[in-house]
Amino acid sequence: MDFAATVQRHRIFFQSGATRPLEFRRAQLEKLSAAVDQNEAALLAALHADLRKSPDQAYVTEIALVQAEIRCAAKNLRRWTKPKRGRTPWFVAPATGWVQPEPFGVGLIFSPWNYPLQLMFMPLVSAIAAGNCVLLKPSELAPHTADAMVKLIRENFAEEFISIVTGGVDVAEALLRERFDKIFFTGGARAGRAVMTAAARHLTPVTLELGGKCPTIVCADAPIELAARRIAWGKFMNAGQTCVAPDFVLVERGVRDAFVAALQKSLREFYGDDPSRSNDYGRIVNQRHFNRLVNYLRDGKIIHGGAHEAKDLFIAPTILADVSLDSAVMQEEIFGPILPVLEFDKLDEVLALLRTRPTPLALYVFTRDRITEARVLTEARSGGACVNDVVSQMVGTGLPFGGLGESGLGAYHGRVGFEAFSHQRTVLRRALWVDPPFRYPPPKFALATLKRAIKFLLGD
Repeated sequence: MDFAATVQRHRIFFQSGATRPLEFRRAQLEKLSAAVDQNEAALLAALHADLRKSPDQAYVTEIALVQAEIRCAAKNLRRWTKPKRGRTPWFVAPATGWVQPEPFGVGLIFSPWNYPLQLMFMPLVSAIAAGNCVLLKPSELAPHTADAMVKLIRENFAEEFISIVTGGVDVAEALLRERFDKIFFTGGARAGRAVMTAAARHLTPVTLELGGKCPTIVCADAPIELAARRIAWGKFMNAGQTCVAPDFVLVERGVRDAFVAALQKSLREFYGDDPSRSNDYGRIVNQRHFNRLVNYLRDGKIIHGGAHEAKDLFIAPTILADVSLDSAVMQEEIFGPILPVLEFDKLDEVLALLRTRPTPLALYVFTRDRITEARVLTEARSGGACVNDVVSQMVGTGLPFGGLGESGLGAYHGRVGFEAFSHQRTVLRRALWVDPPFRYPPPKFALATLKRAIKFLLGD
């Protein structure tokens, strides 16, 4: 496949300057918001077809977050694009310096299948706000949502400004052979490495939103029922197919039984005695992932759930006990409705364990003790963290969302998303009416005198 012509059309349009005026950017953001509103029913139906998401869950976790991102960008666009004054050294006085955000140019955005609308359109909002042209590549594993987004984009935006293509790995590889000015990728670590390798050929900057095994620590002093309810909500939402979902729980031994009982109680309250009949419980995206997850059920003792049905791609919310740290379910990102629960006696054990593992996208701790909280946040690394809740740290536009190490590179949401698609260009303007001769050769002073003068002229 040859996407060179598509990329070239984007580049010509960007170089025309059409995307730079704030009025253009704001109009495109408003157009996107209106298009999402007008296509809401079709988008909700597509999300249900791909992942069995209920209308409520699909709206809250996909559409509402996109609309909030659009409102934030439109409201703050003028402030975000305003140049920032910077101090200049005496050496170049009189002069004025500033930093002004500039669009990169032509961006490429890959989105995954688990939140296919949100994770495509939220970075798109940032790219539009920053003044870029964009080529979108949705995941082929959520085909109904991909088709709905194709229709929305092609009916509302000029193809030289925003284009969208569908397909599998061959399409992704063909796109990565082209030169883009920015690549934004959300997905697994293996594919993220391939994206970064391809980007290196053109020295293209990347933002990588990956994943990892997000640990959850429950200390004995935490409110156990509340902790269990919040963990159950964050883990089993979207049938566990959430990059920041709690991947496993480390619970202090003395409250382990109470925690498991509270977790079971919450799951029955959320999804009933038969979750397959619940309108609020999703399905696994495809047969391959279903088979992968079913294999994990053998890695521990099932103490809740475990039921599964291949034809319906259904796996019940499942709690595993007696799990070995060397088992596959504890070595690989689960990305499904299976929650291993392990016990610990001392916090030192937990922190020592986490230091041996790749840096996760999120870290959760439930405790009333600020000293324990501080120890966990200081000694355990993660892309983001949340105390006494799960998942909520990535919601909204006021806090950046991103990974670290194996879990990603860079961040976005709100202003940070705008900056992810912007080059911070430094500009210095110097006066013409004065030009001291001492900087030109040959030297006018002894070296010792020059050192003293430079120290003063360059400032602290």
